Amino acid sequence: MRCVICRQGETTAGETTVTLERDETVVVFRHVPAEVCDNCAEAYVDDSIARSLLQTAEEAAVSGVQVDIRHFPAA
Repeated sequence: MRCVICRQGETTAGETTVTLERDETVVVFRHVPAEVCDNCAEAYVDDSIARSLLQTAEEAAVSGVQVDIRHFPAA
């Protein structure tokens, strides 16, 4: 697909790092599967992956985690 940010590049399968922050909680997910623009490196994450990331981050926030860094498959 054409990148909606730079409108120049095409996206290809790759990985990205996603950081989610809410109140006092920061959760960083590394090696998240995504479509990544070959021009500007903007990353697009699939809806099911986004739901999984949000659910895991919510669980971390509820349990009182302040900072958590994970590899995506372990999430």
